[in-house]
Amino acid sequence: MFYFPDDIYLYQMNIILKIRNIFIFLFLFNLLNIPAFAQNYKDSLDLALSSIYSKSEFPGFSTIIVDKKGILYQKSLGYADMENKRVFGTHTIQNIGSVSKTFVALALMKAIEMGYFDLETDINSILPFKVKNPYFPEEQIKIKHLVTHTSGIIDNNRIYTRAYLFKHNVKTDPTVLAFMNQNGYTGGLSDTTLSTFMYSYLSDEGKLYDKANFSNSKPSESAAYSNIGSALIAYLIEIKAGMSFADFSKKYTLAPLKMNQSGWYLTPKNVKSHSLPYFDVKKKITFPLYSLITYPDGGLRTSTNELSKYVSQMMLGLEGNSTLLSKASFELIFKPQFSADKLPKNFSLKTRNKGVLWNLYNDGFIGHDGDDPGVISNVLFNKEIGIIFLSNIYLENRNEILDVMKKYGPKIKRE
Repeated sequence: MFYFPDDIYLYQMNIILKIRNIFIFLFLFNLLNIPAFAQNYKDSLDLALSSIYSKSEFPGFSTIIVDKKGILYQKSLGYADMENKRVFGTHTIQNIGSVSKTFVALALMKAIEMGYFDLETDINSILPFKVKNPYFPEEQIKIKHLVTHTSGIIDNNRIYTRAYLFKHNVKTDPTVLAFMNQNGYTGGLSDTTLSTFMYSYLSDEGKLYDKANFSNSKPSESAAYSNIGSALIAYLIEIKAGMSFADFSKKYTLAPLKMNQSGWYLTPKNVKSHSLPYFDVKKKITFPLYSLITYPDGGLRTSTNELSKYVSQMMLGLEGNSTLLSKASFELIFKPQFSADKLPKNFSLKTRNKGVLWNLYNDGFIGHDGDDPGVISNVLFNKEIGIIFLSNIYLENRNEILDVMKKYGPKIKRE
């Protein structure tokens, strides 16, 4: 085909206009689909979590992903109460097990800021009774040993499991009762306050005292995860503050964060929104609700919604911008306490280090997990995202859920 000059000009202009329109279309398409891509990541996470739930034995669970400003994503599935079809949601309350210890860490740093003591303080300079490891009676046990589980104070399960106080009733299943008896959850202790238990367990004049309450190792020499050692930190705070640890925690952590649903005790109010702790999902068998004498080591009751406020604040603390503690205090909380040339026995740096009660994982996340009868919980965060997971049954492995949240979490942006 032949073109005259005017035709060539028109042809060229037509090509230019088509190219321009293609660029405009691509620009608008990308602009309009930025939220869609973010939504797709949420959809992918929805599908992944739904798939895990459908093939699992979870009665129910709740997950939340946050950034420093608040919630980015939330998903809850299943039931807090299967028999009555009460759904498990972001406001469902449950025990969070050892994630509670991270609240002890926060309270400890507040107490240090208030001048009560420091990490180098000998616990016997605070306690109204003396604590001596019978294997090394001359060795000082310091607060820094308690926060890294290297104090030599250990959990004697013949005693410790009896510190769980179950609210039995006529509906308590015989299978559960048999399990509890076999595993030492029998209760019956007369020392039922934090202070009386600590005296009874740690003083050589106490009714619960035993050499088996201590390890045959000097402080800082060997690591042994200690619930009782963690609860002892809370008791030290009680002594210096002149108030219960529960009240101290509420005043300096829960209330400032407006965690109004959260608390350390079972109450008529929180029972209404409390999940049932499951023993067997297929048979719909539950444990009775329970509390702990050594409640600071694992007894906080809260929800994923309220934990989202806490985790966002920890992320702010990581960059020195939290209102709860000073920048220096947060730096100390998250400072690695162990090094390859100064490592206690029974501790490996292969997957994590220790901060002040927090775990410092090698993948860059900071966190803690919780395990108790009918309970699992996880809190993880780094500078970009925070992850919260709660479920009302004990399952040893929940890596599949945490892995998909780590996979998609960083890709979910605030819209």
